[in-house]
Amino acid sequence: MADTTVNKKKRKLPTTGDRTIPPKGAKMIPIYIMGREYIVPETLTIMKAVEFAGYKYIRGCGCRGGICGACATFYRYTGDYRLRAGLACQTVAEEGMMIMQVPFFPSNRPDYDLDNLEADTHEGLRKLYPEVFKCVGCGTCTRTCPMDIDVMDYIALMKRGDLKGAAHKSFDCVLCGLCASRCPAQISQFTAAMFVRRVYGKHILPKAEHLQARVNDINSGKYETMLKGLTKMTPDDVKKLYVEREREPDMAEAGKWLPEDTSHL
Repeated sequence: MADTTVNKKKRKLPTTGDRTIPPKGAKMIPIYIMGREYIVPETLTIMKAVEFAGYKYIRGCGCRGGICGACATFYRYTGDYRLRAGLACQTVAEEGMMIMQVPFFPSNRPDYDLDNLEADTHEGLRKLYPEVFKCVGCGTCTRTCPMDIDVMDYIALMKRGDLKGAAHKSFDCVLCGLCASRCPAQISQFTAAMFVRRVYGKHILPKAEHLQARVNDINSGKYETMLKGLTKMTPDDVKKLYVEREREPDMAEAGKWLPEDTSHL
């Protein structure tokens, strides 16, 4: 719960910050950024609240849409001992938040060559990420994940040698590193998951014949004439071409639809 005593103080609004325009009648609330109190609109995300307070991002800020994982953030509420985690671009600032961003976490990032991994890729995982097999099943990683991924489960799949299952289970990971920062066994879950997905794509997943055919088309120069034609068009003509293109129906069955004009495929 927020500390109600902070509301009794007289505060001044910051005179600098980004051009965020609060909604009419928005309540102004106190938050703490790196130990200092600021007054911000209650509707802002942590990222926008930090900018509203006058800070300028030079790192720890990427997509602003919950995809890149660059804005990993820890926070507590005044009067509450529990440590919480989230992405600054998704988490809404609330009264009494004490905020600290973690733009980089020094995790285990070993070098490896996917082409020269031993045939037993499970053994490769064991050599590169031995800490995976020290998991105690506490579930802290899962509770910390801002993407609601069952991190503990995909670590368990890795331990059992089910790299395909672990690859699919960890697919939505944005590499923020919050799981590793809280793990008592010091596992680098998110980098181990990236390794497993790479192994799965390189050595386990069947090769897509249609993809290889398209790569061959590109290497043969099939599209060079079309690309040269596009580069000679004006920006307005390119926009017109894009707007008037034949579009795939929303309910089309995956892999079945083709445009009437297939000359550019």
